[in-house]
Amino acid sequence: MISILRLLLVPLVVLAMLQARWEWALAGFVIAGVSDGIDGFIARHFNQHSRLGAYLDPIADKLLLVSVFIVLGISGELPLWLVVAMVSRDGLIICAVVLSSVMGHPVEVKPLLVSKVNTAVQIVLAAEVLAELTFDMHLDPLRTTLIMLSGLLTVASAAAYLVAWLRHMSGNGEGSTP
Repeated sequence: MISILRLLLVPLVVLAMLQARWEWALAGFVIAGVSDGIDGFIARHFNQHSRLGAYLDPIADKLLLVSVFIVLGISGELPLWLVVAMVSRDGLIICAVVLSSVMGHPVEVKPLLVSKVNTAVQIVLAAEVLAELTFDMHLDPLRTTLIMLSGLLTVASAAAYLVAWLRHMSGNGEGSTP
């Protein structure tokens, strides 16, 4: 149920951003993040795992983050090269998983450490930009640092997944990833 709430927040956050209602966008983004933490806590500590939740949770996370990045890119708050890199990386991972399945060599999806760090930096970057817009602040050195770090981690993550996928498809891997 919490993952469904987070999915429903995505269009509300995007609409708030498109209307330059940054305070509402930031609030929705924070609510989604806090609810994700609560969802994970409940699942781990009360053994409330479900197959549906296992699929919906990462979909809700990724849909929100990609949507926020796209709107921030279109509005000129993030460089388009970063948005294209992020979306392309995610698209390539999805294509690799689908292609592996179609070829009868499915992969078990396990996030790599570099990918987890990348996602964390992207979340901080999105929150930082939304906070700047909400509170009319200018933290240019911080934003620039987060943009460059996010770009480097996006490329590193894409490369790591590509190597793991190629190993898997050639039969030299463990049978897991991307």
